Amino acid sequence: MSQSVNLPALGESVTEGTVTRWLKNVGDRVEVDEPLLEVSTDKVDTEIPSPVAGVIEEILVPEDETVEVGAPLVRIGDGSGGGENAAPSAGEEAAEPQQAEQPEQSAPVEDQQQTQEQPAQAETQAEEEQAQAAPAPTAEPSTEREEPLAAPQAEQRSEPQPAVQAEQPAAPAPPAPPAPPAPPAPSAAAPEAPSADEGQAEEVVAPSGSNAGYVTPIVRKLANERGVDLNSITGTGVGGRIRKQDVLDAAESGKGAKAAAPTKLEVSPLRGTSAPMSRLRKVVAERAVQSMQSTAQLTTVVEVDVTKVAALRDRVKGEFQQKTGNKLSFMPFFAKAASEALQAYPIINATVDGDNIVYPETENLSIAVDTERGLLTPVVRDAATLNIAELADQIADLADRTRSNKLRPDELAGGTFTLTNTGSRGALFDTPVVFLPQSAILGTGIVTKRPVVVGTDSGDAIAVRSTVYLALSYDHRIIDGADAARFLVAVKNRLEEGAFEGDLGI
Repeated sequence: MSQSVNLPALGESVTEGTVTRWLKNVGDRVEVDEPLLEVSTDKVDTEIPSPVAGVIEEILVPEDETVEVGAPLVRIGDGSGGGENAAPSAGEEAAEPQQAEQPEQSAPVEDQQQTQEQPAQAETQAEEEQAQAAPAPTAEPSTEREEPLAAPQAEQRSEPQPAVQAEQPAAPAPPAPPAPPAPPAPSAAAPEAPSADEGQAEEVVAPSGSNAGYVTPIVRKLANERGVDLNSITGTGVGGRIRKQDVLDAAESGKGAKAAAPTKLEVSPLRGTSAPMSRLRKVVAERAVQSMQSTAQLTTVVEVDVTKVAALRDRVKGEFQQKTGNKLSFMPFFAKAASEALQAYPIINATVDGDNIVYPETENLSIAVDTERGLLTPVVRDAATLNIAELADQIADLADRTRSNKLRPDELAGGTFTLTNTGSRGALFDTPVVFLPQSAILGTGIVTKRPVVVGTDSGDAIAVRSTVYLALSYDHRIIDGADAARFLVAVKNRLEEGAFEGDLGI
């Protein structure tokens, strides 16, 4: 008996979703809460888990098709339904050459003799042996369950092979695939399978023979920037995948450091190609254009001396990580200073509603997160009430779940002000775009050491200081340049004082 899985409600205002990628194929077995597919809406990209366990019998909505909430997406049953007839053709086509190449590695001699003596009963025997042979490849699927995206190989090793043999009863190859040839086939195909299935995730395969596993472009780029050899790292992610944190840990400990050599940029395979925009990219594009056309945006920049914050961070980061489990970056300090300044200058936190200016009662910080799918901004709520440890924890958690596509739609809604850290990519500063309905966004540049003129008891002197540029883009319809300057100076003063010891929360 089969059961339909429908598109669930993904938020109060979400009425439809687009199927961006199927993670399972017809004939695959799924467990409860195992991801079935990826769906994109105008608010979030997310995975849809299976509410039931069973075998996928029919996929009702193809990729890139948009359906309304509640529409059936897939039928899941006990495997006795349409799954056997829906997609054996691909598996059969793959099975035929495999059997042609290995006719001598078939079944025992007595099975061959039995097949020759009773060709009329071959089809019946094939069906009986199909059930007996099904467990034979199960030494391999444990790997596939760890990497659920490598689904097409499962089809080639399962039911379609006996079906092909049943059509050729007189052939020397028996209906059931033998156990000995099974291991070599997956080992040869394993490195390529994820790249085929994970094309939309833009993941690439690391060099064979290394410890790198599957490496995303972001992680590969970070490894190049930090001089880390991916071959020397053992990944801690699912299926041995190397995560960003693995690269950062290797860079900090000095493990995997490359020999000094000129940095060589990889040539992108996208050169000379074209591809349709993803749904998320379309939404970002539409909202960016709408915001730029509907508002009067400009940017004000200040330079901030964060030497005291840097010294405090260096002094407590070990204890901080030990007690909280999070690394202490500059971002929580920027978030704390900005949220406090928003309380003092609420016009920066305000929105335009027709002819009215609306002042929110809380400071909800949208944190810009760069993902492989595009830019997303999960929200830290009531940021002004949080200490440094709480801010660090929420920012790290939201960023991690954003990149792994585990966010709830409501976690992307309700932001009143945005923080974007372009300094994480080495930029001094930029002029970020304000996205409606917000009225301002603060960009933080890279923290660098530079010679600065400072005052001393004996006069001016040149000292090495840690500095950063803060760039505030704002909507001039309700925020004047003086308002922006007052807000930025308040943030600047708070950071330069560096008195965050009482706000660490450890």
